[in-house]
Amino acid sequence: MLTSLHIENYALIRHTDIHFGEQMVAITGETGAGKSIMLGALGLLLGQRADLGVLYDKSKKCIVEAQFEIGGLGLASFFADHDLDYDDTLILRREILPSAKSRAFVNDSPVSLPVLKELGPHIIDIHSQHETLHLADGDFQLSVLDDYHIDGASSPRAQYDAAYSLYVEHKHRLEQLTEQEAANRKEQDYLQFLFDELCEAQLKEGEQEQLEQESHMLTHAESIKQGLVDVLNMCNSEGEEGSLLGRLRSAKNQISKMSSYHSEVEGLAQRMDSSLIELDDIFDELEQLADRISFDPERQQQVDDRLDLIYRLEKKHNVDSIDRLLAIQTDLDTRLQHIAHIDEEITLAMEQVDRSFSEVQHFGDELSHYRQKAALEVQQLLQPTFASLGMKEAQLQIEVCPTADYHRSGRDKVDFLFNANRGGEFREIGKVASGGELSRLMLALKSLMAHQSMLPTIIFDEIDSGISGEVSARVSKIMQQMAQSLQVIVITHLPQMAAAATQHLKVYKQVEASATVSMIRQLDRNERIHEIAVMLSSEPPTQAALATAQELMGDE
Repeated sequence: MLTSLHIENYALIRHTDIHFGEQMVAITGETGAGKSIMLGALGLLLGQRADLGVLYDKSKKCIVEAQFEIGGLGLASFFADHDLDYDDTLILRREILPSAKSRAFVNDSPVSLPVLKELGPHIIDIHSQHETLHLADGDFQLSVLDDYHIDGASSPRAQYDAAYSLYVEHKHRLEQLTEQEAANRKEQDYLQFLFDELCEAQLKEGEQEQLEQESHMLTHAESIKQGLVDVLNMCNSEGEEGSLLGRLRSAKNQISKMSSYHSEVEGLAQRMDSSLIELDDIFDELEQLADRISFDPERQQQVDDRLDLIYRLEKKHNVDSIDRLLAIQTDLDTRLQHIAHIDEEITLAMEQVDRSFSEVQHFGDELSHYRQKAALEVQQLLQPTFASLGMKEAQLQIEVCPTADYHRSGRDKVDFLFNANRGGEFREIGKVASGGELSRLMLALKSLMAHQSMLPTIIFDEIDSGISGEVSARVSKIMQQMAQSLQVIVITHLPQMAAAATQHLKVYKQVEASATVSMIRQLDRNERIHEIAVMLSSEPPTQAALATAQELMGDE
């Protein structure tokens, strides 16, 4: 239920706070006073787009905020799905900034406009006189039957929607696999060639680094060998005082002789001895290395050929290491394995499509049966309401014709056929019903559906257009009956409708600082009598109009 509405800097409204009661609320005012501005503001909260044209003061932001009581509507899952905090009191806020940017909030959490649009139909239904044109729309006619709950049954439309969505998902998957199979046939040979080429190369991790080091060594083998020989000669060649190593051994012996006379010399002798052992070991390894190193043109060619292969493969696949080539080889293997088994995937996908289509057929047939049953019940239940609305001879015939194909909305074509006169011919409602008849037909449908849904609030924007006299009193009675199960807000020109309400709000214009603004305020009983009298006659109202207004209001 809508409990309050705050509007600031919107259209002709500078600032207003409106509080709504339960049951039936009437909103009246002269044409152009701004009654529909409130609906425009509410529309912003339901996700409608806005531009700077809505700003009363272009230098300030527009704020629209509404509070709803939503306990018992089963919306907790919606809030959880959108990661929003749930509370039985819901606050929606929309801000339009002078920069033309828009912000929306649900319980102070920022949300996108699609979230508001998705939430809106669960909390409020705004119906204008222009929406009577929907009566001729096939989707609307389907929704009337689909939203009608027979004996409290769960929605067959929801079951069909779930089955159809799964069918579409499986069908899309099959189409993807089929397209992929066609593409695979074109590239399979090339992928296999690339994979075979990498396999034949027998690449190994770390191989490239080892080969590059060996190639560098082979390229400089002669220089390395000559250098080692020179070092060995320097160590072994006998000069006037003997070889380098011989002289070092003699020096060590001399130091050893002195070690017994001085403790520090003894330590140096030990270090000298250790160094000579290390030098002997180095000398042996130098000799072995010099023996091993030799220039091998054949091995040099083998290493260079192997490196050329590796470099060519890296360039071909636009990578810079064997590790990445091996990763590509693994990926190619995976893709080829997938190609080899895609026929199995397609077969499985076809089976899923067949099974899901069987579900679509099953729930589609159930939905058709449900719609046919609902059509009969809706026809019967609407008849007394037609009579009370001054259309005693009018009849609505709802035809549900199953078709061969299944679509998003089922397999049925629904037609609302109307006959306004006894003995007349049933024809499509959009072609034969007048504007006034369409308004009353829509009101009858809304009245019926109000008792079937959990919707807490419905707003009628001048749905009473074209209605007067005794019929207006009957329309008011229907509104009162609807208000027993939900909050009904009516924007009306009918005095009977205004008198039937439990709360009466008046919209009017006044000039402030040379600017025209719209205002709204709640009327007390005496003010209501005066307002209804003005609606019956003129301003100032006649005494007869005042008496009639008081009679319409009845006893408190």
